[in-house]
Amino acid sequence: MKQPTLKRELGLFHATTIGVGLILGAGIYVLIGEAASTAGNATWLAFIFSAVVAVLTGLSYAELSSMYPTDAGEYTYTEKAFGKGLAFFIGYFVLLSAIISAATVATGFAGYFTNLFSFENGILVAILVIVGFSLINYRSIKASAWTNVVFTALEVIGLFIIIGLGIFYGKNVGLLDMPHGIEGVFKASALVFFAFLGFESVIKLAEEVKHPRRTIPLALLLSIAISTVLYLMVAIAAISILDWETLAVSSAPLADVAAAVLGNNAFIAISVIALFSTGNTVLISLIAGSRTLYGISENYKVLKPFRKVHKKRKTPHLAILAVMLVAIIFSFIRDVGLIAELTNFTIFITFAIINLTVITLRFKKPTVERMFKMPVNLGKMPILAFFGFMTCIFFISQIQTMIVLGGLGLILSGFIFYLFVLMFEKRSVN
Repeated sequence: MKQPTLKRELGLFHATTIGVGLILGAGIYVLIGEAASTAGNATWLAFIFSAVVAVLTGLSYAELSSMYPTDAGEYTYTEKAFGKGLAFFIGYFVLLSAIISAATVATGFAGYFTNLFSFENGILVAILVIVGFSLINYRSIKASAWTNVVFTALEVIGLFIIIGLGIFYGKNVGLLDMPHGIEGVFKASALVFFAFLGFESVIKLAEEVKHPRRTIPLALLLSIAISTVLYLMVAIAAISILDWETLAVSSAPLADVAAAVLGNNAFIAISVIALFSTGNTVLISLIAGSRTLYGISENYKVLKPFRKVHKKRKTPHLAILAVMLVAIIFSFIRDVGLIAELTNFTIFITFAIINLTVITLRFKKPTVERMFKMPVNLGKMPILAFFGFMTCIFFISQIQTMIVLGGLGLILSGFIFYLFVLMFEKRSVN
């Protein structure tokens, strides 16, 4: 019997809202306070710097996805440029960051939930959230997409409430006041880049999107543009209502911004919206993780079971199950800021390689069709991809030494896993 395949059900609207849905997830609702602690009133500027990196790398993703529309995404791009070895590590980083993000944000969801409903078992809540959204992921990509649309709409409503409060109740503040100088803004940028993660997950839907060579690049760029505008307006509104020192020590910064103007009822309302926001991040992270595992599995016999697609649901059910179980294990990690920076470390490395991949393929495979091509070129050389690579390296230099050491530990674990896969492949051949 013919192996069932994924179903193409998503258009530009759904692909864009999925990108926006993950970008507008837990990052803006949680990390804006931590960003204010180093950037002060210039927190909005930190989001601009992060947006520049996202746009530059987004353009690279757009070109690559128009060349190779596949769920394996980063793995396929890197393999075409540098071979299977580096491709495996990039795929491993992307998979790991999606799983850890889902687990961490599920824990954040549990924190909001326990505060609102006085339920003490946060670990149980986090596990149930992961299981619940995994079931939606399993049911169908269309069910996941419509859940994302509803949750994204609620997230955007919450952000518009903050923006509206800033317009009507905000005070005039020095938007360039930097308590720790421009270096503090750069450090905040390296942290809040976590809030932009998600645009790259759109490529994981390449086998479930209609006309992927055209739809995927456009959805990538639209999701970054929409999210950047909202982030800037929210950041300016927040610091115009609460001083940055108060914002910096808040565990629910946007809820506190609303409460400062409208009282406790507003705090509850924004906290409920934050539940939908964090829940949406969990859902899309689980989708991205399962599709990454599904895509990579095509290349290794030991991972072939994760390539199976459910005959009725048309979803990669075994990949979804595996990602769910690993995410549950990681849900015992509690420090959102720490994990955000660790995730950023792996993502900055991934994005640096993606930008290098665009440059390499311009020379290595110049005849491959590109329905989208990055602007600003010097001959075959994509100038913006080079700047994208350099900004990623710069942001890595702004990450704490402890986080870099943790990231090196992840690289070591990936190397050990790769050796295991190679050993299995060798035995299979023999």
